[in-house]
Amino acid sequence: MRNFVRLQVALLLLASAAAQAAMPEAVAAAFKRAGIPTAAVGIEVRQVDSGRIVISHNASTPFNPASTMKLVTTNAALELLGPTYSFTTQALTRGRRSGDRLDGDLILRGNGDPKLVLENFWLLLRRIRAEGVRVINGNLLLDRSAYAVDAADPSQFDGDPQKPYNAVPDALLLNFHALAVRFAPDPAGRRVQVTSEPTLFGYPLHAPLAAAGECGGDWHQNISAQFVADGANFDGTYALACATKVWEIHPDQLSRNRYFELVFRQLWTELGGTFNGAVVDGVAEPDAVLLTQWDSPSMSELIRDTNKFSNNVMARQLFLALGAAGHPATIDASRNTVLAWLHSKSIDATGMVLENGSGLSRNERVSATTLSALLVAAFQSPVMPEFIASLPLVGYDGTMRKRLALQAVAGHAHIKSGSLQEVRSVAGYVLAASAKRYAVVCLINHANAARGAAAQDALLEWIYDNN
Repeated sequence: MRNFVRLQVALLLLASAAAQAAMPEAVAAAFKRAGIPTAAVGIEVRQVDSGRIVISHNASTPFNPASTMKLVTTNAALELLGPTYSFTTQALTRGRRSGDRLDGDLILRGNGDPKLVLENFWLLLRRIRAEGVRVINGNLLLDRSAYAVDAADPSQFDGDPQKPYNAVPDALLLNFHALAVRFAPDPAGRRVQVTSEPTLFGYPLHAPLAAAGECGGDWHQNISAQFVADGANFDGTYALACATKVWEIHPDQLSRNRYFELVFRQLWTELGGTFNGAVVDGVAEPDAVLLTQWDSPSMSELIRDTNKFSNNVMARQLFLALGAAGHPATIDASRNTVLAWLHSKSIDATGMVLENGSGLSRNERVSATTLSALLVAAFQSPVMPEFIASLPLVGYDGTMRKRLALQAVAGHAHIKSGSLQEVRSVAGYVLAASAKRYAVVCLINHANAARGAAAQDALLEWIYDNN
């Protein structure tokens, strides 16, 4: 009889655990309405303090996580490199100084700064001018040796190399290798004016033809951009009914050196400088003299930009930085570093596939269990506040600012979202109405994944309301 009672108790406990781990009816119904079979979904919800699993559905199955993979990269960067870590871009000289003239080379040595944007580069050049250099009678030598990465095809991911997110990693990445091209209609003159930010020195931009008609939401689909030797051609038409519009472009036809040269010459000239050389690749020799340097924002700030706005280019730069460790960084070294770090935290990474650490990949895979374990471990970390603050606040900012804005969970969840064709994902933290905090992961891989946002939102609401 005693054994029978024990068996009954054990069965009741198993039934209770299964009931707790099952997908809530409201969430399952939302997936059904979206035409997404539950076999195409991986979910895990854990209470952060106790580690108790509240929901587990296909949790050990590896899925394409899209941009929720950034949680792995940014948390690893925050813990392994440190919250105050910054990337240093050095300016060195090699040659003879005479007054404000440098009869030799100016060398810029990069260290993988993910945010060497235009304004920061301008400040670095101002520092060089403040050190007394005005005339450069040598070359501008670009030292990218910190990253040993082969040149990648920017069209490899989706066949659209001009999308800004397709910029490839670079130890001396300037302004994300991007242009903000501004189209301003001039109805009186029946023409279109084109400018860019940054301005490219001596590089004309040839405007599209002005056209009658309405300005559609896909206005730049009528324009093709060609970046050739003597300037950029924007062939096609631009409706005069359009207001001023900005097209963010990755000018893939401009080599990284050519882009760097055009931006450098423009800014250096604006600062009153003269440059009489060429822009070339190279490695700083031991006798090069440090002139000045630029330090990036801290890692805490960098991961905030990366996660809040799902910046793929920054994530790829951070992922490579994890593989540096005193020698040129490689993808393999970064991958090994991340896997060893997860192992040291006793996080099971079975089935994980890391390609570039950003989620901008058809090959990357991770299970809901691995991500939820990472989130629970991150909450116990000394840098937990910095990590959580980097995630979009539901209903308020980043990529989650428009989701659940009028629901009770708004402002009570920090969630990283991700989307690719046939992929939708969310992962992060929900502070429930009970004041208990939960780690949540929901990964969808299905042809109807784009319809899955409502089910994911229902999951976040359920956690807030019922736990």
